[in-house]
Amino acid sequence: MPLLFVLSERASVVAVYDVTDPAAPVLTQLLPSGVSPEGAVSIPGRGLLVTANEADLGADGGPRAHVMIYRMQDGPPAYPHLTSAGTEAPEGGPLGWGALSGLAEDPERPGILYAVGDSLFAAQPTIFTIDITQTPARITAALRITRGGDAAQKLDLEGLAPDGEGGFWAVTEGRPDRLIPHGLIRIGADGAIREEIGFPPALLDHETRFGAEGVAVIDGVVWIAIQRPWRDDPENHVKLLSYDPATGEWGAVRYQTAAPTDGGWVGLGDMAVQGDHLYLIERDNHVGGMARTKLVTRVPLEALVPAPLGGDLPTVPREVVRDLLPDLTATGGYVLDKVEGLAFDSEGRMWLLTDNDGVQDSSGETMLWSVSRDG
Repeated sequence: MPLLFVLSERASVVAVYDVTDPAAPVLTQLLPSGVSPEGAVSIPGRGLLVTANEADLGADGGPRAHVMIYRMQDGPPAYPHLTSAGTEAPEGGPLGWGALSGLAEDPERPGILYAVGDSLFAAQPTIFTIDITQTPARITAALRITRGGDAAQKLDLEGLAPDGEGGFWAVTEGRPDRLIPHGLIRIGADGAIREEIGFPPALLDHETRFGAEGVAVIDGVVWIAIQRPWRDDPENHVKLLSYDPATGEWGAVRYQTAAPTDGGWVGLGDMAVQGDHLYLIERDNHVGGMARTKLVTRVPLEALVPAPLGGDLPTVPREVVRDLLPDLTATGGYVLDKVEGLAFDSEGRMWLLTDNDGVQDSSGETMLWSVSRDG
């Protein structure tokens, strides 16, 4: 079968076409590349394709320039992990997606997860339905998030959790410089925002840019993971916030992260409840060979006893469940920065998702994979 390889410098992918009929090429696969593929050579005798990627973002903490090597093999392809092929957008036409952050399970439908896009697509916030029974997993629907009938603005959605009534709790990571508030929102099954709850002054007095990143519901209380330390936190400590919708009361505990390396930082990502533990993503902001901390950890639910804001906060015990670095290199690519989604399916398997930043200074690669709950 004759193949044609087309490099997309802006999308950072390689498109593979079957050109048996040169007048009607057929797209057969997309390959993740390094950032900005510029040149390629095929080595037919060895079944190899080699690409050279010109962007070197090391000075800004991003991916370095890469030479990527691909081998043609029989069997299922290693990529993509997630596709929306064949799914129509609510407005018509093919459904596009990117920059997926929070991940959540459907409590009623086995095999279904939900993902939410972050502020990269700020004018069209969306919750995506993912069928994980298909290979690759497939986005089958998109729910636009609205406020007053229009696309909701001034949001940076990160975490997502079912609210027990057919809708969702979500958190928005504030950016004061962009007039995006920190907060918690409740979204109905129709995508309309039902409730918006801002963080209280006792929190906002110490705010920084890096805010809410994960959300989970435990016995009716909403818990929120703050990504990085705020100004009132000790070094390498972040807050897990609690909010009781029945009383409007806020509280918090602290969580101690690993120490950062090589001038980077370590913070929290998504979180999800399974059994008698709260599972969390803990990661650094490094990519490739500099990456050191890409973890799943857990905290016993019995330790989540919040104290009032503004006072002494207890630090919860942390147990490392899984090192994600081997997972992130399993397909032969470089270690991606943003492991941001975490959820459990109906069989108790743990699903993890990376955020591709909408291909901005990124390879565009999205990984979605599952592992056993306890590593």
